[in-house]
Amino acid sequence: MRVMNEADHASIAAAIREAESRTSGEIYAVLARHSDSYFFVAGFMVACGILFAAVLVAVAAHWFWYSIPLPIFGLAILMAFLTALLVLWLVPGVNIWLVPRRVRYRRAHLNAVQQFLARNVHLTAQRTGVLLFVSLAERYAEVVADAGINAKVGQQEWNNIVAILIEHAGRDELPAGFLKAIEIAGLLLEEHFPARPGDINELDDHLVEL
Repeated sequence: MRVMNEADHASIAAAIREAESRTSGEIYAVLARHSDSYFFVAGFMVACGILFAAVLVAVAAHWFWYSIPLPIFGLAILMAFLTALLVLWLVPGVNIWLVPRRVRYRRAHLNAVQQFLARNVHLTAQRTGVLLFVSLAERYAEVVADAGINAKVGQQEWNNIVAILIEHAGRDELPAGFLKAIEIAGLLLEEHFPARPGDINELDDHLVEL
């Protein structure tokens, strides 16, 4: 996945400003490289794998009448575990491949909710803030909408935006994906919360990278 450059950031900021010019709602965009280090989860998975392998070795040794001194067997298990942890620590990109998809999605969803709260998207005057969130490592996207707009827009509308973000991320065209998602989110906000005289910009108009 290529890194977002200044031109990408500028075009996304301009798209947010253009979309918000027609609505009293607010759009906020966040791009996370990953939502967790997954070191402890991956370490647990590795530990389970090593213990399972140790049981198989012990059964095989017993079956073939091969004697393994208990101290050596225990030391071998310990060394295998420590070596695996060292690999996970030095090559963190490996961790996520050892984590179940459900856990990855749960961590990414939690990150999305945390960003929604941390960026004050929930504090707009009419409760019409919308967060567009993508976490690359997990291949996860989500739209988190505040109560005001969520009460009027069906989940399928948000799912369509999520599908656009994921599709473009898969093609390494995430800037275009954000532009399209912002356009559609802006149209939904405009339909239900058109611009009014005296509207103020309550949130920053740019993409945040984590």
